[in-house]
Amino acid sequence: MSHRFPAVTSKEVVRVLTKIGFYFLRQSGSSHAIYKRDSDKKRTVVPLHSGVIVKRKTLKSILQSAGLTLDEFEDLLKE
Repeated sequence: MSHRFPAVTSKEVVRVLTKIGFYFLRQSGSSHAIYKRDSDKKRTVVPLHSGVIVKRKTLKSILQSAGLTLDEFEDLLKE
């Protein structure tokens, strides 16, 4: 069990979200994308900054709104 958040880009976060059923809903401005999952009506917002590492607090918020634990996220990231 890891206690550190991984250093990931928004592209990697989106890849994990699509694996668990989220799809692109719409874009808010030029820097945020909204993803949704119909099975449980969850939504999450992902910042779109190419090549920039997502901050820890932002990643934590994304994981909470997606209903993922850090361990589940890391496992999906490795697949």
